[in-house]
Amino acid sequence: MEELQQQPTYPTIVTLSDEKRVAFYKKTYTHLALAVLLFVLVEMIFFQIPALLKFALSLTEGWLWLLMLGGFMLVTNYAEKMALTNHDKNKQYLALLLYVVAEAFIFIPLIFMAMMIAEDGGMEILNQAAILTLSLFSGLSAVVLLTKKDFSFLKSILAIGFFIALGLIVAGVLFGFNLGLWFSVGMVVLASGSILYQTSNMVHRYSEDQYVAASLGLFASLMLLFWYILSILSRD
Repeated sequence: MEELQQQPTYPTIVTLSDEKRVAFYKKTYTHLALAVLLFVLVEMIFFQIPALLKFALSLTEGWLWLLMLGGFMLVTNYAEKMALTNHDKNKQYLALLLYVVAEAFIFIPLIFMAMMIAEDGGMEILNQAAILTLSLFSGLSAVVLLTKKDFSFLKSILAIGFFIALGLIVAGVLFGFNLGLWFSVGMVVLASGSILYQTSNMVHRYSEDQYVAASLGLFASLMLLFWYILSILSRD
């Protein structure tokens, strides 16, 4: 009878020394900053490719937008699963890269709309959205890092909230109604809860070698917040 191979155990960050925890946090936020920088660079490249820009904008109508949204969810869910279930650094980096590129693609229509609002107002709106997003993200992250409170109880609340939001988005596309300002405000609240949850995961859940996976979770929440803050500022 063959002996069963024992799976290696990975101690979580909360069990490590203060020095190792601080090192993990630094690596995580460094990778988050690099992911944001990569997002900006990829977005700039996408906007320099007319065929890709035209294709992305053509997917914003009706059921095509649902297909684009569905494809985005499949890709990002796959990337998140790859990052969370692997202790292989190469696979974690591949997952983060995949997620960043997917985010850059789905952001094309929203950024294009923001830049078209006024002749010179587009960049101003993008800058305002970026500043507001980073300010709120920093404040929420600080709450978790300073209090070390476990926000894992938000998981079920967030799941229900995202399920309802997805249903409203699908209904809005199928029946042709605008979800309006209050939906975007509600999504900002939901994204804020997601930031608390993901930062809490970074503090309590991940192991020492999963700083890339932790940065992916934070990046996902950050971009969700940026999307809806930008949506609010881009309203006529």
